[in-house]
Amino acid sequence: MADSTSQTWFITGASSGFGEALATYILEQGGRVAATFRKPEQAEAFTGKEADRTFGVVCDVTNEAQVKTAVADAIAHFGHLDVVVNNAGYGSMGSIEEVPAEEVQRQFDVNVFGALHVLRAVLPHLRERRSGHILNITSIGGLKTFPGVGIYNASKFALEAIGESLSQQVGPLGIKVTNIEPSGFRTKWAGESATIAETQIEDYQATVGENLRGIQGYSGRQPGDPVRAAKAMYEVVQMENPPLHLPLGKAAVKGAHEKFANLSKELEQYAEMGEAADFPAGE
Repeated sequence: MADSTSQTWFITGASSGFGEALATYILEQGGRVAATFRKPEQAEAFTGKEADRTFGVVCDVTNEAQVKTAVADAIAHFGHLDVVVNNAGYGSMGSIEEVPAEEVQRQFDVNVFGALHVLRAVLPHLRERRSGHILNITSIGGLKTFPGVGIYNASKFALEAIGESLSQQVGPLGIKVTNIEPSGFRTKWAGESATIAETQIEDYQATVGENLRGIQGYSGRQPGDPVRAAKAMYEVVQMENPPLHLPLGKAAVKGAHEKFANLSKELEQYAEMGEAADFPAGE
């Protein structure tokens, strides 16, 4: 890995939220950033931000051809990439029964298939260099589920699995992977970036409806600070032996502990039933 002041980062979805905060923090540390934007004027403004250290590219992560071009252009501009951040994503909210099929497809197109497009584009370069660090911005919702965000949970669970398996594939090649798992942060996730299927089914008002009202109600007042999150992400990349999982925010840390404590308890309770499904020894 390059010295922290000369690292070159590739970040998807840098127009706001974690992507914007991370790009800003890296530049403050002296690093170089290639970042993707949906609008040409945003990409142009970013390219002109810091001479020789910023490069903006227009890219919709759901368009694999655009992703390949964006990665190739970033490598051509800077010569190489050290860190790749799968940040582009959004939250789809609503009961599993009420989110339309086309919205489920879009959620996976952005949060899962978009990340896969990026990985397929960057891995040949990282493998050739035998170095690099991939950060997947998943969510505490990639480890623990909540009523009303089941489709979002599903997309982030998928990205978690991709990151875990990928780390086993590329670890021997000198490439590191970390899944970043934030809880509530003051980004646009719960506000204008979200897609919401309003709860019409009365049976779900006490579960889905209540949770969605809570999420929307605290938009802009979440305890998580995107700047401090960016600092943590930057610091994890500087580690010799970084974690595979990094929950960010007190609620994320607490939620991860609760998930695995409950899972462990359940496994112990039903272990005998599960083990009995094998053929007896010797058969």
